[in-house]
Formats: sequence, structure tokens, C-alpha cells
Amino acid sequence: MENLEIAAVLREMADLLEIKGGVNPFRIRAYRNAVYTVEEYATPLRTLVEEGADLTELPSVGNEMASHIVELVTTGHLSRLVELAAEIPRSLVTLIRLPGVGPKKARKLWDELGITTIDELEAAAAAGQVAELEGFGEKTQGKILEGIVRYRARQGRFRLAEVDELIRPLLDWLRTDDAVQHVEVAGSYRRRRETVGDVDILAISSAKQAVIDRFLAYPQVLRVDLAGETRATVHLASELQVDLRVLDEQDAGAALVYFTGSKEHNIALRRRALERGLSVSEYGVFKLAASDGVEPQEDADLSTTGRELGERVAGRTEQQVYESLGLPWIPPELREQRGEIVAAERNELPQLVSLEDMRGDLQMHSDWSDGKNTIEEMLEACVSRGYEYFALTDHSQALAMTGGMDAEKLARQLAAIDEIASRHPEIRFLRSMEIDVLADGSLDIEDGMLERLDLVVISIHSRFDLSTADQTRRLVRAIEHPASDIVGHPTGRIIGRRDAIEFDLAEVLDCAAENHVAMECNAHPNRLDLRDTHMMEAKKRGVPIVISTDAHRVAELDLMSYGVEQARRAWLTPGDVLNAGPLEVLLSALGRI
Repeated sequence: MENLEIAAVLREMADLLEIKGGVNPFRIRAYRNAVYTVEEYATPLRTLVEEGADLTELPSVGNEMASHIVELVTTGHLSRLVELAAEIPRSLVTLIRLPGVGPKKARKLWDELGITTIDELEAAAAAGQVAELEGFGEKTQGKILEGIVRYRARQGRFRLAEVDELIRPLLDWLRTDDAVQHVEVAGSYRRRRETVGDVDILAISSAKQAVIDRFLAYPQVLRVDLAGETRATVHLASELQVDLRVLDEQDAGAALVYFTGSKEHNIALRRRALERGLSVSEYGVFKLAASDGVEPQEDADLSTTGRELGERVAGRTEQQVYESLGLPWIPPELREQRGEIVAAERNELPQLVSLEDMRGDLQMHSDWSDGKNTIEEMLEACVSRGYEYFALTDHSQALAMTGGMDAEKLARQLAAIDEIASRHPEIRFLRSMEIDVLADGSLDIEDGMLERLDLVVISIHSRFDLSTADQTRRLVRAIEHPASDIVGHPTGRIIGRRDAIEFDLAEVLDCAAENHVAMECNAHPNRLDLRDTHMMEAKKRGVPIVISTDAHRVAELDLMSYGVEQARRAWLTPGDVLNAGPLEVLLSALGRI
């Protein structure tokens, strides 16, 4: 089991215990603390178990949690969960993911209406039965129905970071087999979309059956859906669907283009091929016999079924495929049919920002608020990553659960920062803070304290339910504050858990451009906020972008790669990302110098 899957089981245990009720809250908290440790731990716990390591040395992992982890790694299941599921239906855990339904209400729905599933809850809510229960009412019933719609829209999709964790061990498993010459992942995963439905793996081998057999023998395969001579489909224990295709080397490039997609990009390539008397498919690029070129107008015209294929002209590499169509190679992140083919034809593809371009991280937290590491530990981690500057942005006081800072606590932190910075001339320490934008658009700290900061990040952490007009006014007022520099995670979304707040994007971006305020691309894979399309619009309107990790511990500083990938999907170059440039350029763009 991978860490992600272990954490999911421990989280389910905590949820079921809370639904059951009458359980010591410290026991439930122990499970939740262990979940956090497992999710954030960089080394696979299966490796520690195999090595016989003492798991109780991990933070928040006591004897009981350690035994649970060992059992999960060695058997693939948890006997205590099976026992608990005999008392409490496991499907109730799904209900508490919906707005308006917590553990106590899920128990009430089960006890009084016999509801255990989403379908049953939807039927009861549609019939008005939920509103009649004490503690619910019409408003809650409406929220539940809306939440069910959103829940169904998200079903079957995995966050990009989840897929990274699940798929990398499988790739390692395949690569250790001598029959496998090369392995590559295609699909939306390779385009680095923020969520992935299924994964396409392409392998090159002359011993195809041996590779298929190796794939099917992967220990995390839950069930086999298809097993052919050159293709297999499985579902992993996490329910992630993985498709494997085994190819000859001469077909590798064409297959990689085809299975990377997107569908719209591939359609445009096929149309372009036909216009040149060619056929392009996953098997290669071929001349169409006795063809002087066609100009298809509809997708139906793109089929070459029944037409005679002539000489093979490309297929071994992606570069060959694109060159045969008169194009340079197009980065996978751009293959969404958003103008990339026209740009390629004109030799106008952007030089996309890369991880190596990043010179600093502009949002992170220490143990002065809800971070797990000290200020100096965060600084040293930034130095080790080669950064020239960084900003520490602990929370303001409005977000009470984070231990946010008021003016007095901020003053003490600034004194500590000055002392630490004096001992570390190797990096520029930007004195900053993540300040809550209150419901009326005012900022959650006195102007006098704002003046003492080098950089001000403003963020929304509450009142996500305001109307579009009110949310727009709220953001505009906050952006217009003279001290504001960066809008943190602007839409407030958490992928798969919380929808983006609604505001007039054009009005907010225009206000940001006028006031020299940047928009953050929050690199945390739970957020990836802004979206790629939002950043494209920001660029059009002259709004600069910063990419920040929002790290709450040292290891999370490595999440920068996800933000960079999101920015690449938005066609951003190093010149479009402020913290991919020198500090002087960053501060000048924000009106700080």
C-alpha cells in the first residue's frame, strides 16, 4: 500500500468512529493526526515496514497506529476497520463529504430515515423528508441536493499529486523487468491536468506478453478488466484505472502523440494531415495513396478507414510526427487546442517557465501560525533549493484555527525575523504576512503594521457563500488597499472538496492590473489556484503572476513543481512570473520600489 492509501484507511476509521459517537475524542484525533503524518511523509511507509523500522518514531504515530500501518502494508486490509464496519455502514463516510452533513447528521439520517448511501439521501431530500428532521430544515436540504450534484461531477477523478504517488511505484515495477525497453505515461496525466480520470501507460518491448504479465502481477492490482496480447486494463486498490499498451519502437512516437491528446488537439492534427495527403494515427504517419490532399470540414471527414495507406513517413518519435505535419514539437501541457498548432506553425510557441527558473517562494508558514517548522528551518530549506529570496507569510488573527497573529505577535515575529535574517546573508528574507480579507473587503490588521512589511499577501478564508456581486466588491476593495501586493489562492477552491468562490473575474483582474497587484498561482495540488484559463486571462489583462507553494512544512516547498506545471498550461514564460525573475523586478512590478 502507498502512503495515500494508508492515509485513506486511517481517515475512514476516524470518520466512522465519529459517526458512531461515544468515542473518546482524543482517540479520533489520534487517527486524524496520523493521517496528516502519513500523507506528508516523503518516504513510502511500506519501505519502512520492509526494513523493520520503528514507526512510533514518526510524529503522531503511537503503538496502535504503527500496528495498523504494518497490518495494512503486509495484508492490504485493516481488521479493526472490518469490525467497525459491522457496526456502522462504511457508506456513511461518503455522506459527511457533502455540505450540511457532518458525522452527527449522518448518524441521524441513518437512525431516523435508514439512509446509508448518496442515492438514498438524494431520494429522501427530493421528497422533502430531510427537511423535516430536527436540525436540518429546507436550507440544509437544498445545500445537500446541490452538493450531491457537485459530488457526482467529481466522481472517478484523482488529484494530480495522488496519481503521482500511485503511478510512480507501478512505473518502477515495470522498469525493473528486462523485457521493458522504455515506459512513458500519456493522457491527461502527461498534460499535467489538475485531475486525472484514468492513466495511459505506453511501453516499448519486443516481448509484449512478458510485459503484460509483469503489469498484471503488480501487487496493487485490485481487478483485471482486460488482458490481451498487447493491451491490458486494471484497477488499482485505490480504484484508479490504468491502461497499458505495449508497442514496437517504430510506433512509439505516434502512439505517444495520440494517447497524450487532448482529443481536440488530435482532431486538429488529423485534419492537418489530411490536408497534406497524409494519415496520422497511433500507428504512425502514412501517405494516402492517390491523394492530392483534401480539406475536411467536419470531424466525420477525418476518418481514413477504407482508404489505401502508402509509404510510412514518421512514427518513431514525437518530433518526427510533428515535423511530418510541418510543425515543431509541441510541449504536452499546451496540447489542448487553444491555438498551439497555429502558434507552432508561425514559430511562436512560448518558451515556457520551468522549475529551474524559480528564484523564490512567496507564501509559506512557520510554527508561529499553523506551520510545522521553525522560521530558520524554512529559511534553510529555501537556501538548499537555491532560492535567492523568500517570503514568510504566517496567518493573521481572523483565522483563529491557525493560531494567526495580531499586531503584538507580528511585532515579536518581525523582531525574530530581523535577528535570523542578520545571520543569513545568503538569502533575502522578505518580511510578509498572509492577511485575511474580511467580508467587507477590509484587511485583518492595522495599517501601521502593514507598513512594516516588505510584501503583503491577501487571501479569503471565510464567507465563501457571498453573492457574486458582494464577493467582487470584497476583492476589489482589498486589492485597492495601498499595502496589497499579491492575492493568495484567489478563488479559494480546494479540488474535490470546495468549489471556487464566485466573482467577476474580468473586473477583479482589471483592478489588480490598475493597482499593480499580482495574482498567485497556489502550487499546492489540493488548490492549483488560479486555474490555467484564469492565468491566461490575467496575462491578457497585464496582471503579473507569482507561483507559491503555501508550504506549511519544509517538505511542501517541493510542491513548487505543480504550480510551474499549472503555469505552463497557461502558456506562461519566465517573464510572466514575477518570482522567476530578480527581486528588483518583482518589487518594482508590485510598486515596492
